[in-house]
Amino acid sequence: MITTELEQLRAEALASLEQAETLDALREWRVTYLGRRGRLTQVLRQLGTIPPEERPRVGAVANRIKDELEAAYEAREAVLKEAALAVTLAAERVDVTLPGRPVDLGGYHPTTLVLREITSAFAELGFQVVEGPEVEWDYYNFEALNIPRDHPARDMWNSFWLTPGGTEAERPMLLRTHTSPMQIRVMEKFRPPIRVVVPGRCYRYEATDATHESMFYQFEGLAVDEGLTFADLKGTLYAFARMLFGPERRVRFRCDYFPFVEPGCDMSIDCSHCGGQGCRVCGGSGWIEIMGAGMVHPQVLRNVGLDPDRYQGFAFGGGPERVAMLKYGIEDIRHFYANDLRFLRQFRW
Repeated sequence: MITTELEQLRAEALASLEQAETLDALREWRVTYLGRRGRLTQVLRQLGTIPPEERPRVGAVANRIKDELEAAYEAREAVLKEAALAVTLAAERVDVTLPGRPVDLGGYHPTTLVLREITSAFAELGFQVVEGPEVEWDYYNFEALNIPRDHPARDMWNSFWLTPGGTEAERPMLLRTHTSPMQIRVMEKFRPPIRVVVPGRCYRYEATDATHESMFYQFEGLAVDEGLTFADLKGTLYAFARMLFGPERRVRFRCDYFPFVEPGCDMSIDCSHCGGQGCRVCGGSGWIEIMGAGMVHPQVLRNVGLDPDRYQGFAFGGGPERVAMLKYGIEDIRHFYANDLRFLRQFRW
């Protein structure tokens, strides 16, 4: 009786195996017929109920059928795996005759783009681009610019001193707080006429918010020659503002204080968002300040060995991030250094 049941189970299992079309169905077949609780196992458990003299013969039949079913399972599994692989290869087939995927090229940072525009504009006005050290001596950063150690104007620049402890005289090196030290370095190295613009990074110890960063860029301009006047300064900055922001821009100058210029001023342009009518961007004034400027202080000229009775100069400086914020409508300076690709990809040219 058991041998008959085993033969019937064999025939049924082989027929069911032929109908398994997927690997998942094949696994279910194995559990059903060959698993620990499968049908073949249930039949084999009946061996204990037959006479001892019949057990070897029935056991041999059972082992033959089990081996046959396992071999059939492995053969069927190989066929289904080969078919699945063929389907996968067909779906993932690469047409080597198609053109390659384009490379996702990077782009310039918006600060770099604006700095290039600024330096190009001043280059057309006859200025040469120079750069200077970011780690600077106290002499160039302050003293030679008419800001001695006891001058209250030093409070305008929160400095990163490089040697901790002691007085400023004992730690005379710092991360430059502005690009103005290059005024002194350029005038020490070259004799007038001088026309230079200096882009670079600056550092100040201050809290980060929507309009301030501890590391930022500046650009500095300097012109020294015989007979230069405030009118030359105004004409230069008028031309620069209209080259950068458009010929329709209006420009305003107001008195301001900087220790290394006399007289000093700030330059503003009319707000491009409201056309000078007043809005949230310009604080309702209709004007947005973009840089400070002025005539080089006579003492600064004396510090580099130039006679202020013979030579006059003008200087100006501003932040390219501020210019970029105005030019592109960016409301928070922290976007420039957040490395957010969604922001940076807007400026790929």
